[in-house]
Amino acid sequence: MSENGRAAIVQTAWTGDKECMIELHEKYVAEAAVAGAQVMCIQELFCGPYFCQVQDTEYYSYTEAIPDGPTTKRFQELAEKHGMVLILPMYEEDKPGILYNTAAVIDAGGSYLGKYRKTHIPQVKGFWEKFYFRPGSLGYPVFDTDVGKVGVYICYDRHFPEGWRALGLNGAQSVFNPSATSRGLSSYLWRLEQTAANMYYVGAINRVGVEDLGDNDFYGTSYFANPRG
Repeated sequence: MSENGRAAIVQTAWTGDKECMIELHEKYVAEAAVAGAQVMCIQELFCGPYFCQVQDTEYYSYTEAIPDGPTTKRFQELAEKHGMVLILPMYEEDKPGILYNTAAVIDAGGSYLGKYRKTHIPQVKGFWEKFYFRPGSLGYPVFDTDVGKVGVYICYDRHFPEGWRALGLNGAQSVFNPSATSRGLSSYLWRLEQTAANMYYVGAINRVGVEDLGDNDFYGTSYFANPRG
């Protein structure tokens, strides 16, 4: 992805089980490490379904503390084992009832560097995100990793150019955008927005498949873009 490191991204379908999804992504990390990847980002809310297709408090059960929750700890060990920077998007409980759509950033030695919380939260049919998440409260941080300065923007954020620009001004050399985006709503924009030249590399990640909770057809089409778009 840059002169500072080879990158990997993952798109995959919901398996129906959280533990199965975690194990699947552990396998993907190991495969990427064998292929020489030094940094890897996985998809939005990776260890659950895209539950925002419905409004149901049942799905609050997918929340975890970051970084003190078990999944962050598990992937810290994996990052250390494979010497890989990992971007880990999850459903965060900051305090009881204070919930965010968040990505943890873990350095290649396994140390937790920080997190980005999704800033722009949609509330439309099939994407009832304000039922589940507060707007992010941490600005647009850039993390100094073993593969250079890495930023994160999450899904719907990508429609807002100000955050892309802020990440560049904050020194990002690469930015990852983990997403759950559906055919018919954004597939045309998907190929354009993340190639807008902000003078850094972009890794765009999307889910695939139709899940039991709705009829959203997550179309994948994950890709990398270079600093010239």
